[in-house]
Amino acid sequence: MSDERDTRHEDGEDTAAARPSGKRSARRGRAASSSSAAVIDRPSTQVKATKQSGKAGRSGTGNPFKRLVKFLKEVISELRKVIWPNRKQMVTYTSVVLVFVIFMVAFISGLDLAFIKGVNWLFG
Repeated sequence: MSDERDTRHEDGEDTAAARPSGKRSARRGRAASSSSAAVIDRPSTQVKATKQSGKAGRSGTGNPFKRLVKFLKEVISELRKVIWPNRKQMVTYTSVVLVFVIFMVAFISGLDLAFIKGVNWLFG
């Protein structure tokens, strides 16, 4: 089974530009674990000073319009990182969801009808 994004040749050379795969890299995980180890090795006085300076640096007290603009800019930057499905994938996903919803509606309607018939038969 071949992936449509797989563009490697037999010699292992990539022809397409590197696109994000949506997976976290192993290097990022190692960097996070090494930075947490550095925090553990610090003396407790430095850790307390860091926590206090973090509280003072909050941007909760500011112009609400500036915060809103900053929030919207961050939202746009995060949406640029999203790997959007192409048209074929979107049609496939939508059809799968619609078929599943139609099946579930029919199944629950059938159960409801069966319970109504059973209750009418039992209590007459």
